[in-house]
Order: sequence, then structure tokens, then C-alpha cells
Amino acid sequence: MKTIRFAASGFFAFVFLSFTLFKNNDNNPIKTETGLISGLKSADGKVISYKGIPFAQPPVGELRWRVPQPAKPWTGVRKCESFGPDPYQPAPRAVSMWSEEYFIPKGSVRSEDCLYLNVWRPVKASSKKLPVLVWIYGGGFNSGGTDLKLYDGEATAKRGVIFVGANYRVGIFGGFAHHELSEESGYNASGNYGLLDQIAALKWVQENITAFGGDPKNVTINGQSAGSMSVNCLIASPLAKGLFEKAIAESGAYMVSGARGMNNLQTAEAQGARAMKALNVNSIAGLRKLSSEDVQTKLRAAGGPIIDGYLLPQSIPAIFAEGKQNKVALLTGWNENEGMLQGPLKNASDFKKQMTDAFGAKADEFFSYYPAGNEEEAKTSQYKLSKDGMFGIQNYTLANVESNNGQKVYVYRFTHKVPGTGIYENIGAFHSGEIAYTFSNLKYINRPWQQLDHQLANTISSYWVNFAISGDPNGKGLPAWPAYNPQTIQVMMLSDQPEAETIPDKAALDLIISQYK
Repeated sequence: MKTIRFAASGFFAFVFLSFTLFKNNDNNPIKTETGLISGLKSADGKVISYKGIPFAQPPVGELRWRVPQPAKPWTGVRKCESFGPDPYQPAPRAVSMWSEEYFIPKGSVRSEDCLYLNVWRPVKASSKKLPVLVWIYGGGFNSGGTDLKLYDGEATAKRGVIFVGANYRVGIFGGFAHHELSEESGYNASGNYGLLDQIAALKWVQENITAFGGDPKNVTINGQSAGSMSVNCLIASPLAKGLFEKAIAESGAYMVSGARGMNNLQTAEAQGARAMKALNVNSIAGLRKLSSEDVQTKLRAAGGPIIDGYLLPQSIPAIFAEGKQNKVALLTGWNENEGMLQGPLKNASDFKKQMTDAFGAKADEFFSYYPAGNEEEAKTSQYKLSKDGMFGIQNYTLANVESNNGQKVYVYRFTHKVPGTGIYENIGAFHSGEIAYTFSNLKYINRPWQQLDHQLANTISSYWVNFAISGDPNGKGLPAWPAYNPQTIQVMMLSDQPEAETIPDKAALDLIISQYK
């Protein structure tokens, strides 16, 4: 009897242990809508990542330039331990202010078969469903992928937020429009395939994230640059209704027509037809037979978002003006030294003439904000004007419109000088420079980080996590971040010592915007 009792007690101990492991969300297979998957624990055992999960069928062959189709089910347990291929794009190389860490890894697989996503979740069980943050990368709609260490979700997951990064088609594969494609689509439009991929990924989150411990009713989309423009498109699109509750838009939007507009479907189709004719291919079927390389290098056509009448029924400013956008809480802003120019740098004389002609009676006011008394002043002003014209007026307008529409809005300005050496030493708060701070991923970027950088990363990442949790970035021990409204125009300056202040360049931004009305 003693033996029997011992065996029984051993059996129950095994059952109890198994139950405890399951309860604590150890690495048991996760059941998704298409099959079981397994992942890998982090080195400290606190996070499990699932990489390379297919959320749609490979958009290749007959599926090139089509709406993403549901992924096909599989049997057994699919090991999701490594990233899927990056979207097909030119080979990455460091350029301008961006070192190699800001691009897809050298030697990574680039393929049209790219519709995979990655999930990071905390191991420790929670009695509540966890908030979800879905990352949308930048790259001018021509490059990018989710396998950058810059976009690693482990640190965010440790704070109790499930982090999802999803690939989407870029370049000509993500945006080609043609009347044949519109006719075969079933919705009388073409193009915007990259945005449709993003929507497919968000639908996957709605259908599957509960299995990871996530809350499908508490989803935040977060993008930077082209990813921020994508966020703006998704807020505007009726196809994305109900797929997210909050949005973070970093340096990019389409809120001021003229400063950054979109082609309509007719124009995009005409461009596609001319490009196909120049390639001596007379049908979409013929184009689908070309290699990825030939399509990328020989099919010369625009590939960014368009007003297609389907995903975007109208221009984005019109959608917002009529209150037709999805109602979400918003955190948005831009960087102090984006570091990008609209066209070549001009000497002081040419810059003064160009701006005098452009602003006419308002030229004196313009030069009070963007002086050009000497060559150094003119250079500085051109970079400042490009920052304001490309990003500032867009995210500023987005904040004003959403606040006036009754949405809760928080606005930031990232002003901290990102440290660097050599050619990266004096760039400042450059375009994309904030990302490593928002996700607490400084350790993955080869820069001479100081203790101040780590403190700032902790503050900024806490703001982002708090917003993903509740729609409010504020939290214990953090500098108070007031909600934005167009009357008080309070923004959080993400500087060496973060603090809220009145937006310093409102008059300059208003002047630039006035030129497009």
C-alpha cells in the first residue's frame, strides 16, 4: 500500500507541476486559428517570442498584387523560432544619419514571400488580458522589415504588454496600381497592398491574440515615418474600423494636402500602364511571370499609398474634416533634428530668393523664423524648414484635428541629442533616433550611450507602455504629461530632463500650413 500511495503521490505531484507550468504560461504550444506554434524563451526566462508566424499566404505568383489571402492551416506544432524573410527590397546599406542597425540585417533573406509576424509575450501569467502593441516599421514604403534588433519586443513584453511586429509589402510590390488589377480585384481598385497587409495583420491579432494572453479590445498601433503615415491611413480607413483603440504616430502623416499628397486611383493606374508599356509587357499576367528582381529594377512606377476609393475613399484631410475617421486615442509627435532635406541644399542667396517668391508679403515673417543672413544660417534654416514641412506640420495638424474632434491627444517633441561617433557625432535628435528609446533597446545600437540615455529610455518607454495600457502616458514617478489641446498647446519635450511646455514654434508651423490653404 505504501508503494501504491507513493506512486499516487508522485502522479499527483506531476499533474500539479504540469498544471502550474501551464498556468504560468510556460512554453506550451499556442493554438492559433491555423495551427499550433511554439516559440523560444528569452535568456532570463521572462519572455517568450514567436517569430515567423504566417498571417497570410505568400503573395507570389498569381497572388502578386492581390489582397492578402488567409494563411493555410498546418498540422503538428510549427516552430516559430526565427524571423521570416524580409519584404523584397534593395540590399540594405548604411546611409546618411542612419548606421546599419536602422536597416534590415545584411545577408537577411529578402523575398516576396514575406507576410509573417512576430509576437513577444511575458511568461508570467496575468489574471487580466494584456494590452497589445502592434509595430509598423518605416522605410519610405520602399524598405524595412521586422527583424531589426531596434524593433525587438522583449523589453516591452517585460512591462506587461504583448508586442507584435508584422511585415508588409514595400516598394512596387506594396503599391503598384493598374486598371487590369482594379478590374480583377472585386472592389474596383488596386494598389495599397502594403496597407492591406497591415490590416490583415491587425485582423490576425483580433482572431489570435487571446491565445497569447492578449486583449483584442485593447490594441495600440504604433508606427514611425512611413509607419506613422500608415497609422494615419489606418485611422482614416473604414477597412480598419474596430481593429485598434489607440494609435502612436511618430514623424509622419498626410494631414496637410500639398505638403504631402497622394495620387488618386486614376493617376496611379495611368502611371502603372505607362510603366508596363515601357517594359514591353502587355498584361498583368506577363508582369506576374517576371522575377522579383526584374519587377523591382525595371518596373518604374510609384508605390506609396493612394486614394483608391476603397481603403481610402477620400483624401485623408477630407475624411478627418468630415469626422469619418476611426475614433481612437492618439500619441503623436516629431523630432527636433529630423535631418532630411526637400531637394538639394541652396546657398543663402538662392534660398532667400526662393522663399521671398514663395511667401511674398509674409516673407519678413518667414525669415524671422528661418533666417538666412549668412550661409550657416541658411543651411540651418533649410534643415529646420524641411523638418517642419515634412513632419512638423503633419503631426501638428493631426493633433489639432483629433483634439478638436474630441479625442484624447498627447503630443511630444523628441529633442535629446542621440550620441554618436565619427560621422554620427553631431546629428542631434535625428529621424528614427527616438525608436531605441521608446522600446528600451539602446543595447542593440552601437553608440556611446551614457547613463542619461538609459534614464531617458526608461522614461520614454514607460510613457509608451502606459499609453498602450490605458490611453494615457502618465504614471508614477514620471514627469506630468498634459493632454494636448489647440488652446493650451502643451507638448512633452523629450529632452535630457523631460518636461511639458508650450509648443515653441507654433507661429512658424501655422505660417507654413497657411501656404497650402
